[in-house]
Amino acid sequence: MSGRMDWRRLLSTRRLGRGAVPLAEHRAPRTEFARDYDRIVFSSAFRRLQDKTQVFPLAKSDYVRTRLTHSLEVASVGRSLGMLVAERVLALEPGLEGVVVPQDVGTLLAAACLAHDIGNPPFGHAGEDAIRAWIARWDGLEALDAWEQADLLAFEGNAQGFRTLSVLQNPGEPGGMQMTCALLATQAKYPRAAQVAPQRRTGASGRKFGFFRSEASLFAEVADTVGLLSKPGPDGPGGCAWFRHPLAFLVEAADDICYHVIDVEDGFKTGVVRFDELEALHRPFLESRHLDRAARFPDDSRRAGYFRAVTIDRVIRQVVDVFTRRYEAIMTARHDRPLLEEIEQAGDFAAFTALARRQIYDARPVVEVNVCGFEVIAGLLEAFLEAVEDRAAHGDALGARSRTLLHLLPRPHPDPAMLEPYARAQLVTDFVAGMTDSYAVELYQRIRGISLP
Repeated sequence: MSGRMDWRRLLSTRRLGRGAVPLAEHRAPRTEFARDYDRIVFSSAFRRLQDKTQVFPLAKSDYVRTRLTHSLEVASVGRSLGMLVAERVLALEPGLEGVVVPQDVGTLLAAACLAHDIGNPPFGHAGEDAIRAWIARWDGLEALDAWEQADLLAFEGNAQGFRTLSVLQNPGEPGGMQMTCALLATQAKYPRAAQVAPQRRTGASGRKFGFFRSEASLFAEVADTVGLLSKPGPDGPGGCAWFRHPLAFLVEAADDICYHVIDVEDGFKTGVVRFDELEALHRPFLESRHLDRAARFPDDSRRAGYFRAVTIDRVIRQVVDVFTRRYEAIMTARHDRPLLEEIEQAGDFAAFTALARRQIYDARPVVEVNVCGFEVIAGLLEAFLEAVEDRAAHGDALGARSRTLLHLLPRPHPDPAMLEPYARAQLVTDFVAGMTDSYAVELYQRIRGISLP
């Protein structure tokens, strides 16, 4: 690996599957990144996040965040980070005026943050774990090659997100939603395949994978367009891996800021975190004037919201300082660590996660519903994969149960009899991963009553 990334390519408005947008179609003041933002907001995949778990599954309280409200909050933080960092870039690299525009970079970051969880299955990270666990027991796994097996055994919501944007949301259209390459690269926190050499799994960018085999050529097109730097190492099955787009560090930071701070606030609102515990976490980020103002609020809920706003603002500014300090290393791919690990108050910030792990993620309601989620997802995968394999093996002579289940798959969908084993598995994981929590539970209850006549 050698070289330096260039903002003139990193901020490419070329659209995947479509190419460059003719100048006549640029409709000022609505920029290409604003169009990305709007396409995400109006997509059905984004809308379904309103009934997908953030921390507390199937929560009955309207105070608790879902993936939708979490994504909106992350987008707000991302917009601030993008505008502030763009101003620093202009100071560090004179001559980029008109290329790095703070408002445009802020909009790009906000759009990427909106999409960062768009591929997550029902029941949050427990849903990913449930898919991986069931696939590990699946008899059909042996029919797949090593890369295909890796895709499914380590099923990843980030890779499903890229697939959602580039294929699933507008099936049949080249490039799916035809987002800009800058957006697709920015939202890719883990720009590598599932099956890569160990040297390419290093750093923050290699901790997980960000695209499936089925979309490898699409991601390679994105990476080439924006000029991502390839990771060194021998090519194995799959092989492809890149270092992050510089702005992907900010997507990661915006996500981590929101879930660190706000998961604890949700814990307070659901009664598993006391107010004095929450206040103690925020105190290192507060000045006396903040405490004085909070004392005038009528209740602890208002105080919690105010503390959250002050803490997030302070952390945002510290993240921008780290990006500035590490700027040259980021642009040359010599920096590959989360920015939050190097902020001035990294230890104080980590305390939020420590408390959340002790008191929230292992809270009984969360654990019980996650166990339920495992059962639901396993049941759905088993039922629909059996039906798909039945169709592939027997054609129109498939059983009544399989025929009924196949009728429930969203249309249009390819005929399983015409698909290879990997594609048949993806047909089902796409369906299950796209469900909301409530629909997954309701459909699972329905199919349990389906039986042979």
